[in-house]
Parts: sequence; C-alpha cells; structure tokens
Amino acid sequence: MALWLWGLTLAVAEEASGLRIALWDPQLGRKGPGLLYRDILARKDPQIAASVAEMASLSADVLLLLDFDWDAQGLAAEAFRKRLAAQGLDYPYALHLQPNSGLPSGADLDGNGVLGEARDAQGYGRFTGQGGVLLLSRLEIGPVQDLSGTLWRDMPDTLIAGAGLSEAAQRVQRLSSTVHWDVRLHEAGHALRLLVWAATPPIFDGPEDRNGRRNHDETAFWLPYLAGLPDDPPVVMLGRANLDPDQSEGRKDALQALLAHPRLQDPRPASTDAAQRGSPFATSDLSGRLLRLDYILPDRRLQVSGAGTRWQAPAHVSTRYKMVWVDIAWPCDCARGD
Repeated sequence: MALWLWGLTLAVAEEASGLRIALWDPQLGRKGPGLLYRDILARKDPQIAASVAEMASLSADVLLLLDFDWDAQGLAAEAFRKRLAAQGLDYPYALHLQPNSGLPSGADLDGNGVLGEARDAQGYGRFTGQGGVLLLSRLEIGPVQDLSGTLWRDMPDTLIAGAGLSEAAQRVQRLSSTVHWDVRLHEAGHALRLLVWAATPPIFDGPEDRNGRRNHDETAFWLPYLAGLPDDPPVVMLGRANLDPDQSEGRKDALQALLAHPRLQDPRPASTDAAQRGSPFATSDLSGRLLRLDYILPDRRLQVSGAGTRWQAPAHVSTRYKMVWVDIAWPCDCARGD
C-alpha cells in the first residue's frame, strides 16, 4: 500500500498548555532500499543514535522528518518509532505515505534517451521511496488528503512551459518532487490542519531552469489551496521550500507571498549560533553558506509562545540541516480568534 498510518489508543488530557511542532532533516536516507531499516535495527550507526537523542531532547509533540526512506510495510518508520520510544519519546500516531521521490514515471523525463534513471523518476531518487517524509505525532492523525499525484501541467498558472519537457513527459510529470499533504490532527475535540510539502532544490539543471520552475510551483501550489480552505480548523504550513526568501538561487515570489499570506504568521525561528555568523534565521549550512530552507508557518490566530532552531547538534550528527521548532498555545479557540 502507498499509505502507511497507524495509531494506538491513549488517554488524552482535556487541558494542555501548548503544542511543540518541529521539522528536521537528519539526513538518514540511504543509497538502497531496506538499508535504513537494517541500520536502525543494527544499532551501530552513530548518526541514527545521535539523531534519536537530539529528537528526544527537544520532545516535540508533532515532528516532521525529511529524507526518511519509505518502504511499503513501514518497517523503517516503525523501527525508528520504537527507538524513540525507548528514549522516552512516544509517538502513538505516524504517517508515512509513498513519496514521488524514486517513483518510476515510465517516461524519459530528462530527455537523454535512456529510461529508468534517477532523473526519470517523478522526483529524483535511485529507488522508490528514497528520501521520503515521515510525520510523527502525539495527536491523532486523520483524515489525510495526499495531493502528491497532482500533475504539474494541471496546476493553475504553472511555469511548466519552457521547462524543456517533451509533450510525453508533461503528460505524466507530477508537480510534487516528494510530497504535498493535507493532514488533520485531533486532540480532545480540537483539530489542527497541517499542510506539508518538500520541494526540489532550484538548482542542478540547465538554462531551461526546470528545477527552478518546479521549485517555485511546488510552493505556489499552496496559495490558491489556502484560499479555498474554510477558516476552521487552523492551519500550520510545515515543510521544506528549499529556498531562502532573500539570498538563495531560485524564483522567490511564491515563497515571499506565502510568508506574507494574511492567514499565516512567520515566527522566524532563530538561533544565537547562526546569528553570530550573520544569518540568524538560517536552517541549513551548505558548505559554509547559511540559508533558510525549512519553514513552520502557523495560522495567524494561533498564539506562538516560542520558536527557534537547534544549531548545535550533538556529537556524531553530521547533517547540513538544523531542527526547527515552534511552540503554540493549545488548545486554541480559534473561532474566537484566540
């Protein structure tokens, strides 16, 4: 099955003081199917162990992990959830849908005359599910709407024209390089809506700017989508735009519009360590270049009580990306604008 979702029944407190939402790419992805599951079980990989310790120390209520390889049985995700539980971080609910990364398209998307390469997948990947997305939650998950099958050419005001795709490629090319999800969370009669995505980098292409166009449209997708959503429940945008609104390469207007959207707020999570290097809001260190690539954008009606990035990772965590977190007051009577 493409969808992997499970939950355990737990008693939930009627009152809560807050909710911590976090996003991180600990770069746990592997180069072949089943290897992540193998390494989680073996308990010999220092990167996995240190990543588990880092997540346990932050203790987020909702945690989105990027670059987490998908498998049809959810074996790696379940094994990882158990590793976290052993450290005192219990997530009774999880969502792990089949991503577009590594998913065969059946077409020669890069136009080099060879089928079945990593660049011919719906999203770059050497195998189906490479670099997937895992959502872990203490709140009940569901219903879920997987929007990842949307064709790029079907998006309103798409930039696909000029991207160098053949007509055959345009007929099958999906917009999402990884995922676009609309996920409901529930706790004690209160609901929250997560809008999750992970866009392609706007680089690694030619003068046609295919990746730049796609990166733009993967974020721009949310603008009309937000306009069509009811006011309740409140929303939280959560994911990787793979674009800095000020300094990185790429087409920035869609991201800037999302950051300025009247329904959302940008708490601008920061860290002292990044500030000392001149980029307080950076979420990544790409060979010395500090960029803000990952975002948590709560509904404007949600009260933000704290936000930040974990810039100092523990020993053995070798990742270019930093954990981002935002605390919101919860539950929220957002119908009254609390």
